Amino acid sequence: MNTVKIFITLKHGVLDPQGKAVQESLNKLGFPEVKGARVGKYMELQLDSQEDIDRQIEEMCAKLLANPVIEDYQYTIEEGTVQ
Repeated sequence: MNTVKIFITLKHGVLDPQGKAVQESLNKLGFPEVKGARVGKYMELQLDSQEDIDRQIEEMCAKLLANPVIEDYQYTIEEGTVQ
C-alpha cells in the first residue's frame, strides 16, 4: 500500500479570492506581517498498486482532482505505508 499526498494550488497569475480573504483577515487579527496567502487543496490517496503510480496519479489529477487550466499540482509517494 502506498500513500500519495497531493497538493493542488492555483497557478500564479490566477486570482485567489480565498487567499486574499485569509490575508486580510490575518492582517485584521493583528498579523500585519502577512503580505500574501494562497489557498489550495490537499488530498491523500491510498493506492494498492506497485506499477506505474506516477502515470496513474498524473491521469487522476488531469481527469478529476485538478483543473489543469488554472491549477498546478505536485505529489509525493510514501511507499509501504498502511492506514
